[in-house]
Amino acid sequence: MPKVSTADFKNGLTVVLNSQLYQIIEFQHVKPGKGPAFVRTKLKGVETGKIIDKTFRSGESMESVRIERHPYQFLYFDGSLYHFMHTQTYEQIGLPVEQVDRPEFMKESQEITVAINADEEKYLFTEMADHVNLAVSQTDPGVKGDTAQGGSKPATLETGAVIQVPLFINEGDLLKVDTRTKTYLERVKN
Repeated sequence: MPKVSTADFKNGLTVVLNSQLYQIIEFQHVKPGKGPAFVRTKLKGVETGKIIDKTFRSGESMESVRIERHPYQFLYFDGSLYHFMHTQTYEQIGLPVEQVDRPEFMKESQEITVAINADEEKYLFTEMADHVNLAVSQTDPGVKGDTAQGGSKPATLETGAVIQVPLFINEGDLLKVDTRTKTYLERVKN
């Protein structure tokens, strides 16, 4: 594995720390008036998802890991594994629930990204799009006179996820959903 210095830090870089993989979310080089320079970082555990704060001395080096991202298509969930197919090679893989990002918003044949540790050929995690379009499968009917400012009601999406939507949303409407915050963004015109 190649070594990187704190001068090489950038957002998204994956490093090995205490024999675990961490991805740099943000970093800041600090030069205090007194004492040596240092780098303050926020790291996210690749396997755990846990976010930690870590300070490194300026010039300190560590091992980096080459992460490759490949497009995969979601096939199905069998109760224990999520099954995906590479969109170019048609290779199929199964990943446990812990490695799948926001599965409540995945529908069959949807394309997602799978991150792979290229050095060890190990599947790490999936990355879902920040915004997806999903149809409403069940919600209370809208009533004439309901407005966007009026309030909200729960709606079950075609994937089974439940989100809060404005009162004018009806069954069958196609919605744009922010998967990070699990919120309604807008109704999509057909």
